[in-house]
Amino acid sequence: MNVAHSVKWEDRRRWYLAIALVVAMVAALLAPMASSADDSPLLQVIVEKTAGADGSVEQFVEMLGGTVLTDLPIINGFTAELPQSAMAALEAMPGVAAVTPDGTVQLMGKPTRDDGSATEPDLTGNGTVTFGEMKYASSLDGSMYHVVKEAIGAEAAWSQGAAGEGVTVALIDSGVVPVSGLDGAGKVINGPDLSFESQDPDLMYLDTFGHGTHMAGIIAGNDTGVLNPKAASKSDFYGVAPGASILSIKVADHEGSVDVSQVIAAVDWVVQHRDDNGMNVRVINLSFGTDGAQSYLLDPLAHAVEQAVWNGIVVVVAAGNDGNVDPLRNPALDPYVIAVGAVNTHGTADSADDFVPDFSNCGTKSRSVDVVAPGVSIVSLRNPGSYADTNYPNAAVNDRLFRGTGTSQAAAVVSGAAAVILSSKPNLNAYQVKNLLVDTAVSLTGQHPRCQGAGLIDVGAAVKQRKNPSGVFPYTWSSGNGSIDAARGSFHLEDPTGAVLEGEIDIFGQPFDSSQHASDAWYESAWDGGTWNGSEWTGVSWSGVSWSGVSWSGVSWSGVSWSGLSWSGLSWSDMTWNGLSWSGLSWSGLSWSGLSWSAGAWSGVSWDGPKPRYN
Repeated sequence: MNVAHSVKWEDRRRWYLAIALVVAMVAALLAPMASSADDSPLLQVIVEKTAGADGSVEQFVEMLGGTVLTDLPIINGFTAELPQSAMAALEAMPGVAAVTPDGTVQLMGKPTRDDGSATEPDLTGNGTVTFGEMKYASSLDGSMYHVVKEAIGAEAAWSQGAAGEGVTVALIDSGVVPVSGLDGAGKVINGPDLSFESQDPDLMYLDTFGHGTHMAGIIAGNDTGVLNPKAASKSDFYGVAPGASILSIKVADHEGSVDVSQVIAAVDWVVQHRDDNGMNVRVINLSFGTDGAQSYLLDPLAHAVEQAVWNGIVVVVAAGNDGNVDPLRNPALDPYVIAVGAVNTHGTADSADDFVPDFSNCGTKSRSVDVVAPGVSIVSLRNPGSYADTNYPNAAVNDRLFRGTGTSQAAAVVSGAAAVILSSKPNLNAYQVKNLLVDTAVSLTGQHPRCQGAGLIDVGAAVKQRKNPSGVFPYTWSSGNGSIDAARGSFHLEDPTGAVLEGEIDIFGQPFDSSQHASDAWYESAWDGGTWNGSEWTGVSWSGVSWSGVSWSGVSWSGVSWSGLSWSGLSWSDMTWNGLSWSGLSWSGLSWSGLSWSAGAWSGVSWDGPKPRYN
């Protein structure tokens, strides 16, 4: 909220309070004069305030003869006791979004017992759970059961025999660990580890941050291996495309440190190896973005993702969590990718109460969000012992589930949706899949077109659509001969000495010739075995010539310890990468939280970002 808005709200607040008092008086006059205490009992209610509403709502409750009980910041509200006869007056007051009687509300956070100790809500969806005198709806707003069954219609697509079977989604992220729900045979295959942790065998491929595992669960988690929606239990965990496989390309370390050159290398690798060993990579999930603002027609990262689109791979990119209408994050600004914003569904099947939260980027008149998907308090798989798990303990739902908020989560939902569509309509090209999601999306009432795009995706409707959309590529393709440093924007890695990774170089300090890379990417020759841009990037446990992938085959993950390693003491200063020295550098400085990786928040609540302004 800007200062001018705050002043205007303060000026209007007194008028709102006066109007509300008049409403209350009228309501009291209309009530039967002979009403007794029994006719107007005290009700316990939960009051949810609108964004920007101040303490006048609580004051008004007191004026109505009620008592404010407990603050509920997670829903921007509070609990109170209120005479039943005053309900109408409170609901009519400006600044009040909802008044729910009988203490029933769907909360995104973890309830507490009367003694203040934490307890876990029921995620099965069976009835309600009572803690003290409060009742909490048993289906969390962001549970995957709600997402697939009620929010985006994925279960309807499963009923049509489409659950992602035969489709592999490339997850370019922080790696994945084999937790329950992702441990089925062939569910996850590791591609090359291009992260700064690739030289340590105890960390290679593994998600030391916790982000990639969360995304993988949203996309393709599957507890039972059963794809029949009628056999799915509410207590089982399912992603949007439970029949799909995950190809994990690790590029980020435990802090989310990563450079654009690593992401470009990862995209290049996926394009060249998309059909290896029957993988059939048809989707890339990229919950990554910089504030680089050079034209997509020049940008090397945009050029890389366009090569994927040209070769039949749907590229899904998080719009970003800056909460503004400035250019979308790079490469979401490229019109050939699916730029995804987040939506808060309130945990209901009815889209009438859905809204785009303040943190979700909207874009500009020339390039805005394409679609939105659930992205608030999404409950997915937890990675015990990871950085996010250790540093955000309040995001834990139980010993295997974790909450996350952001356009990252929304992008993962859309990646799963794309896999479902392609399992039903395998002959569609990448741009047709984008158009199909756009054409069948549900427009949200009262939400600005730039922030919601075509609206909330409807996977069931997309699968049922008989007429395929146009597959003509309507935009000019990127030349890719721009600046890799401009692609980074303001996000630069920094070593402990203060040296910054900047300029037209990659993480090894090798010169990056964008024109040469553009040509190599087009001809699918950017990778030569394990070499990219003149350096050996991996070469540890896979061969770029005869790559067979690394499958888990029953491996389990406990997360008790990372072989005794301390994150703060982790250094690569004495290590080499296939003979090429890191020159004593230990790159760091990028975080998943609000910087280049669009993870939003692990608190389970959307932050209060600035309200979008439209030019």
